Amino acid sequence: MQSQGRKAFTLVELLVVIAIIGILIGLLLPAVQAVREAARRTQCNNNLKQIALGMHNYQGSFNSLPVGAYSCCWGTWLVATLPYVEQKALYDMYDNNEKFMGDVSFRYSGVRNRPVSTSRVPTYTCPSDEPQTAFSDGITCHNYVVNMGTTGFVVRNPPGDVTSGAEKDVNGVKDFGAPFTISGWTGIDAKAYKIDHITNQDGTSNTMMVSEVMQGKGGTDLRGFSWWGYAAGYETYLLPNSSEPDVMQGAGYCDNTADPKHMPCIGPQSESQPMTTAARSQHTGGVHTVMCDASGRFVTDEIALDVWRALSTSNGREIVDEDEDF
Repeated sequence: MQSQGRKAFTLVELLVVIAIIGILIGLLLPAVQAVREAARRTQCNNNLKQIALGMHNYQGSFNSLPVGAYSCCWGTWLVATLPYVEQKALYDMYDNNEKFMGDVSFRYSGVRNRPVSTSRVPTYTCPSDEPQTAFSDGITCHNYVVNMGTTGFVVRNPPGDVTSGAEKDVNGVKDFGAPFTISGWTGIDAKAYKIDHITNQDGTSNTMMVSEVMQGKGGTDLRGFSWWGYAAGYETYLLPNSSEPDVMQGAGYCDNTADPKHMPCIGPQSESQPMTTAARSQHTGGVHTVMCDASGRFVTDEIALDVWRALSTSNGREIVDEDEDF
């Protein structure tokens, strides 16, 4: 008696199986992507905490936080904190001498310092964003910037002063100081602040230290180009991930074409529209920040503007409700 042969799949059956597999993959893929993004968000938060701890270690060594930036081109907090984020070898390569002098070889882009500024530092990079370089120079962009207050950081009067109260307002918004500022145009003007000042004023748990920005796309958008002084900080004039545009120093430093929805920008700056960079991220719904006490927070895009601005000031004496939904 002959055994009956096994029937093969018909074409219809095969197509049904393929369709079911496709549906299962379609259902599984968002879950896999969500798990990956959760891991990236955790790493981003850890990066910020490591930077904050580095700032505190710097404070322990020099009795102040680092200067936010030495003018446009002579180094920023990124350089100062390199030894405290396990990058001492890079720090030792960077020539910090002759700030503000005529010898351009001492700039971040100069021949002395390009080996450092063309390096990518993992701790300064959010894994959810795509690594970018500025112009065609190969100088790296990163994702973390220091808190430079409420309004455009170049309009403070006097520059960066958190004690005088003589602050210049922008469209009715006052700046009551911040943990970091860009310095003047000479080494004498370089301004660094102590954690103690924040502790005695608004409090370290109510004052932001570092947050996120997205790296500018296309090489000419200088957001995230934080070796450069004017891209080393963020301000809270705009809400996180605001639909309103960042204001860059010049129109040529701004590119709306790559991501106009998430990274709107205009230039040049003016007195009524000073240079300002909003905190922005690739994370859905908000941005990661780290406070001056090194505690991490995820701040939602829906935070009240007055609360967001209060969290950036170091000398505003605002009361922030601990139950406030960030």
